[in-house]
Parts: sequence; C-alpha cells; structure tokens
Amino acid sequence: MIPDRFLATTAIHNLRDYGGYAAAGGGKVRVGVLFRSGHHADAADEDLATVAALDLQHVIDLRGDSERAQKTCRRPEGFAAEALFFTGETAGLAPHLQAAQGSVDAVSAHRAMVDLYGALPDRAGLNDILRRYFAALAQGKGASLVHCAAGKDRTGMAVDLLHHALGVHPDDAMADYLLTNDAPNNEERIAHGMDLLGDKYGKIDEATVRVLMGVHPEYLEAARRSLKERFGSADAYLKQVLGVDEAKRAALIAQLVDA
Repeated sequence: MIPDRFLATTAIHNLRDYGGYAAAGGGKVRVGVLFRSGHHADAADEDLATVAALDLQHVIDLRGDSERAQKTCRRPEGFAAEALFFTGETAGLAPHLQAAQGSVDAVSAHRAMVDLYGALPDRAGLNDILRRYFAALAQGKGASLVHCAAGKDRTGMAVDLLHHALGVHPDDAMADYLLTNDAPNNEERIAHGMDLLGDKYGKIDEATVRVLMGVHPEYLEAARRSLKERFGSADAYLKQVLGVDEAKRAALIAQLVDA
C-alpha cells in the first residue's frame, strides 16, 4: 500500500489515491491513476493546482443535475479532462442528507444509512453513470477521478465495485472505504456539517451527525448484500447492469493492474 493516500487540500474533502492494493493473480492496482474525492465546488486555488498536477483524463461526477447546479465544481485553468455525468438525478439528495430527514438519533440515522446503501443498486441514474465510469477506465487513457457530493457513499460503492472487478480482496476494499473517517480536516468538516444539518433539519446532536457524515462497515456491507440478493452476485450485477463482461474486466485489469 502507498504510505499516505491523501493529497493535501484546503477545501476538497477526502481527495486520495485508491490504487496500490494487491489484486488477484499477484498483481497490484496501479498508483497515480485512480483518485476519489468529494465535490470541488469550494476548491481553493491551491487545490486546483493539486488537481491540475494529477493530469486527469476523466472526471466522473456521480451527482445528479440538482446537486451539480447547487455545488458547481471549480476546475483548473486549462482543464481538459472529459467530465462524465448523468443528465437527471442519481439521488433525490446525497445519501447522508437523505438519511438526515427524520433521523432523531444516532441509532435511527445508522439504520437509515444502511437502508439507503441497500437501495443504491436500484437507482437507474446512478447505474447509468457507473456504466460510463467503468467504460472510461477500460479505455486506459490515463488518470481519472470519481466523486459525488461527500465522496463517501456513491463514490464508496463505485470504488468498491472497481476493486472487486480488479480482484482486490474484500477486506482491503473495505479498509479503503473506511479511510474516509481518517480524512484530513475531518473534525472541521463534521463541525461544519452540524451547522448545515441543524439549519436544514432542526437540532441534530453530534453523535447523529457523525453517523451521517462518516462511513461504517455495515453501510457498504448492505450494498454488497443487496447485489447478492437482487442479482445473485456482484459479478452478475457488474455484467448485467453495468456492462462489465469478461472482455471489459480484462481491459480494466490490463489498464489498471501492474503485474
């Protein structure tokens, strides 16, 4: 594994490399080509310089139209990466915001997050942009960045599916998912989230906010379990819904795994 996955940023949350893991067959997922983050709407100028240095060829935005309109991403000067997104909605709200509605305590918020993750594979808009995510990466044009609003829920599922397709062990994939809780400036982000969620949904205590704005193994396991229950396996979902058949998986491995 690479020693420090996080890139230093001022106002892009959770920007990190999700390569470097062992893959099936003895290879290793390439580093320096797979990045993930939250949105870039509040990016500082120095953050844009960091993004520019990644030499991105694709940016995959998992958000829907209303989210992108509300938080339009800043891009570096001369930005030439192909930006992929779904025209429509991939969620009524970002999952952590949707779970906040009606959550009165940490227990109910946790339960809402588990339920929302279990329903992620049923979102037609999300499936559409996930298909394009896999198709773009299979082209092997260079570095890519995938993000949603907070960079943890829809992005977490996308990254877990790619790790699975590349033969990363589920435990390593889970460890990568959970790194969101260790992102730099996470405490400041949670404090900011308390203010925002409080203004939107009334008084929400800190424990509840931490459930909503963090990640937990049970969340991702709910999505994994949903794939098995609905499609028989993650492999079947990848093939039937996202178009990742044997040929596309071989292309992904050829482009993203070093022997």
